[in-house]
Amino acid sequence: MTSTTLRPYSAVFRARFQLLLQYRAAAFAGFATQCWWGTIRVMVFTAFLSGPVASPMTLRETMDYIWLGQALLMMLPWSADPELSRMVRSGDVAYERLRPLETYSYWYARAIARRTATPLLRAIPMVLMASVLLPSLGLAKWGLSAPAGFGAAAMFALSLVFVVALAGAFSTMLDLLVVASLSERGVNIIVAPLSIVFSGSLIPLPLLPDWLQPLMRNQPFAGLLDTPLRIYSGHLAGWAALFAIARQAFWAAALIGLGRAIEGRVMRRLQTQGG
Repeated sequence: MTSTTLRPYSAVFRARFQLLLQYRAAAFAGFATQCWWGTIRVMVFTAFLSGPVASPMTLRETMDYIWLGQALLMMLPWSADPELSRMVRSGDVAYERLRPLETYSYWYARAIARRTATPLLRAIPMVLMASVLLPSLGLAKWGLSAPAGFGAAAMFALSLVFVVALAGAFSTMLDLLVVASLSERGVNIIVAPLSIVFSGSLIPLPLLPDWLQPLMRNQPFAGLLDTPLRIYSGHLAGWAALFAIARQAFWAAALIGLGRAIEGRVMRRLQTQGG
């Protein structure tokens, strides 16, 4: 696409991003909840990993995994776009066919804004709390440490780019499924636990049984949290980190391609309800 072609979608992204940044009270409430949940997880994993136990991750790596996971939690595709779900229920989704824009790219731009603006409001205070406040209180052992090195920081930043691309692809796929099924309830019920478990948000994926590791490494949800968190702490380094980033890029491209194919079919058979 040329810059002229991309201009409408970048405008959609900016407008949606600025709108979502206004929900600061909700972000503060979510930040407080995530601090509480993160503290509980820190205590649980400290109890398990402090003693002489064989573990694929050190306590330090696990602490970084927990706090960064809390900071980036809202990047997970928990649910479909609530505004689009309302449009499906009311029948206003039919107007989407009248826009002089490609539907998939338009929805993808909105999804990217949603998966960056909302997490940003919580990620900044979460990182400051875990990396500055906790060490200043003498709790550095249970806080967030610096990246494992310059190389880890650079690859972590690159991995975050593909996290956004992958999260946007997931979110757009959910929106398409809502349009196809005419309801967001089933989609949201199914995707929320899948995102929490398979991304590593509940339990770091390396701590799961060995026989599950091949599946956990190669499934798409791992690219949303597990990959960047392990790169940050140095648990993934060198070629292993590059291969993990390549998997993120593969799944982002695959889901975007699949989403475009589904979008064409869904929008040709669009049904509306409400009135």
